[in-house]
Amino acid sequence: MADAVIFDLDGVIVDSEPVWEEVRRAYVAAHGGTWQADTQRRLMGMSTGEWSHYLSGELGVDRTPEQVATEVVEEMTRRYAERVPLIDGADQVVRRVAGRWPLGLASSSPTRLIAAALAATGLTDVFGATLSTEETALGKPAPDVYLAVAERLGVDPARCVAVEDSSNGVRSAAAAGMAVVAVPHGAYPLDPDAERLAALVLESIGELTPEVVARLG
Repeated sequence: MADAVIFDLDGVIVDSEPVWEEVRRAYVAAHGGTWQADTQRRLMGMSTGEWSHYLSGELGVDRTPEQVATEVVEEMTRRYAERVPLIDGADQVVRRVAGRWPLGLASSSPTRLIAAALAATGLTDVFGATLSTEETALGKPAPDVYLAVAERLGVDPARCVAVEDSSNGVRSAAAAGMAVVAVPHGAYPLDPDAERLAALVLESIGELTPEVVARLG
């Protein structure tokens, strides 16, 4: 039986990946950069420091990484103030799972956006440990954030079930030794190697029941 369940935020609880893509695409275009065919796939899972350097360096945006991070996150915060795009039923799924296991949150979003999303969805107090990759040495696909959340919960990573949507997220949780439930976003399918790493692939977050988690633990 699992000792804890650790959720990703973007793409699992909130449908924010399309918002991130829209905001960063517009920002790159407005600041002299060039969006590449594989940019969104590469960005998914990067920490704030990693993607701001990527936009400033590889995509040719005429702003420093620090300016990129500040300005993009400000726009995302403005969007969240208008509406946090909760995935249908995700909050209820999280609450049902929380009835059986301690929960953690391992997110690539900046800390202020995590706080805004959890407050808007009423889930702030459901998670025993919440961590942004802003606070770890490396973002996903490195295991740092999952290992750190498990440590904060006081559980063995190998006794955790992780819930992820992106290829880099699945790679991150698997590298931490966790059993991974993948719930891929329709617009961003998993890479074949990531799909093989997942213990289970679901079509929607609504399929994640306590019974499903218990079978993995």
